[in-house]
Amino acid sequence: MPPDTDKKLLLEQLRIDPTHREDPVGSERRWVPAAIVAVVVVLAAAGVGYYMLRGQRFEVEAATAAPPATAAGPAAILQATGYVTARRQATVSAQITGTLTQVLIEEGEQVKAGQVLARLDDTAQRAAVAQSVAQVEAAQALEVQYQAQLEQARRDLKRNQDLIDRHLVSQQALETAATQVRTLEAQVASQDKQVDLARAAERGAQVQLDYTTVRAPFSGVITAKAAQAGEIVSPISAGGGFTRTGVGTIVDMDSLEVEVDVNEAYIHRVHANQPAEAVLDAYPDWTIPAHVIAIVPTADRSKATVKVRVALDKKDSRILPDMGVRVSFLEEAAKNDSEASAPAGVLVPAAAIVERDGKSTVFTIDGDHARAVTVTAGQTYGDLRLVQGLASGTRVVRAPPSEMKDGARVSVNKQ
Repeated sequence: MPPDTDKKLLLEQLRIDPTHREDPVGSERRWVPAAIVAVVVVLAAAGVGYYMLRGQRFEVEAATAAPPATAAGPAAILQATGYVTARRQATVSAQITGTLTQVLIEEGEQVKAGQVLARLDDTAQRAAVAQSVAQVEAAQALEVQYQAQLEQARRDLKRNQDLIDRHLVSQQALETAATQVRTLEAQVASQDKQVDLARAAERGAQVQLDYTTVRAPFSGVITAKAAQAGEIVSPISAGGGFTRTGVGTIVDMDSLEVEVDVNEAYIHRVHANQPAEAVLDAYPDWTIPAHVIAIVPTADRSKATVKVRVALDKKDSRILPDMGVRVSFLEEAAKNDSEASAPAGVLVPAAAIVERDGKSTVFTIDGDHARAVTVTAGQTYGDLRLVQGLASGTRVVRAPPSEMKDGARVSVNKQ
């Protein structure tokens, strides 16, 4: 076979069939980059949505999970929230308008009834007292003069009465002496009243002087200092920005009590002298024995609540005015119910429990983020509900919005 023929045969064997040019491996290599791009786009969109949701900040109200009534004591039939209030407090002011020369109080200071809190400039009042004292002395001196003249007139009258029997003086002289006695008696009586009037003026001037000293009306603690030395203080507003109407505020800590708002639908469960327990928001693990003082006989139309006054049976320096507090109203347990046990869990506002993925969820507050916690909801106590899965003292979102997710940023409203 010629050499050219051999070359042709070799070339035919090396020629590629057009029907077999598609490379499945190459096709798969071209599909993989496109799929990766699509996945990256989806993940990027999801990430943007996630961080946009995470970046949203929710304004929320906080509540504190608290344990229910203990098994050893009476059972709680109702719970309500309120604040510590002082039944006896006063903003102390001067009874006259004047310039403060001394302010002797500071916030947090213990004071006793009658203790001097401040002093006003008393120059004018002291001058008025000195003037009234001088007027009393002058009136007394004039009274002494009239008294001496009266005694002389009485002696003259007696002498004339002796002489008239011997016909040594006329009847007219005797009558004149008697008239002089009655006149001087009237002058002495009048001057005695003038002395009383001068003494009353002296007492009034002394009262005005005493008004320049501001004293504590009762024992308590200074909670606010409202004025400084050099400022003008007045019992009434003078209409200017430089006149103070008070020196400071004093609170009788022994008069602290609790005021709570009870839903009017449950007010029938509360009565006077009913035992209760109070738990301060600041000390969720500290239970304070208490009892109902009275139910204020009026309802709040806007909130549909009735105010109830509750006395704290134990006083403590940790209890301060305007602290938030939760009160459990109790009923006496049956005497033969010795095996009763306290319900497990903690109490949170019913509005704090929401549904997420078909589960009861509570959002706890962790710094400036909300954390979704799955809980088991139990018995309802008024506007509160017993849940399991939270620790006592945990702060929760009172009413989470529907768009809140785990890890959402929150800021707590200060009330």
